[in-house]
Amino acid sequence: MNYRHVYHAGNFADVVKHAVLARLVEYLKQKDKAFRVVDTHAGIGLYDLASAEAQKTGEWRGGIGVLLDAALSPEAAALLAPYLETVRALNPDGGLSRYPGSPLIARHLLRRQDRLSAAELHPEDAERLKILFEGDFQVRVMHLDGWLALGGHLPPKEKRGLVLVDPPFEAEGEFGRIAEGLTRAHRRWPGGIYALWYPIKDRAAVAAFRDDLSASGMAKILDIRFEIRAPSSEPRLDGSGMVVVNPPFTLERELRILLPELKRLLALDGKADWSLQWLAGEKAHSA
Repeated sequence: MNYRHVYHAGNFADVVKHAVLARLVEYLKQKDKAFRVVDTHAGIGLYDLASAEAQKTGEWRGGIGVLLDAALSPEAAALLAPYLETVRALNPDGGLSRYPGSPLIARHLLRRQDRLSAAELHPEDAERLKILFEGDFQVRVMHLDGWLALGGHLPPKEKRGLVLVDPPFEAEGEFGRIAEGLTRAHRRWPGGIYALWYPIKDRAAVAAFRDDLSASGMAKILDIRFEIRAPSSEPRLDGSGMVVVNPPFTLERELRILLPELKRLLALDGKADWSLQWLAGEKAHSA
């Protein structure tokens, strides 16, 4: 496990992923009944953008560094408010020196009755995550392979909630592992919302992954694609995607507001693009 997210914290892919995460949590909050967020690859939860690692790549400057104080349309500003307010809460003196990972964003948005289960396999990262949430009775941190969390910890006792799957994509065959793990998890808890992040580098692998999900038998699957530049022959991150199983009925409409705004702000060239495609459950279309 050589991957360290601090090098990439707050980049364009985090912005899209965390904006979607916030919208999903906000949707779950529309009902009084409690829910649980399960984060299978949680990381350390909080990232120092002034660290040597973050400064080495500076990727956050082209992501949250652009978005945080950008002029937005009123509709987009309202939809992004829960996410951006979470970031601002960690930087009370202004500026931008700290960035929240997905477990901290989810925790910030929870109500008193809601819970978070966060799994992290790397022992040092898991310990840092435990320290971050020490004494917080609404959070359970597990030093655990996130793929095991998809088995032994579903369904949650609340019977409502969201599973976020955001693996580092270090191991070969990760796309196949995600598709298989998701299918098994869905059998255990068919009513849950599942959000899976993936990189757009190997386009053949991405296409095969989408085909596998389309053939999985799951009833409703929305694929979100966001690319900041033209495809490259080099193995670089040109974009990222998220697959949402059982998406809220509000999500597609919200993303049709958010994604054009994010493209306007984060694009690196004129070939930047985004799309929404139903892999199952709706008439397939792109935009």
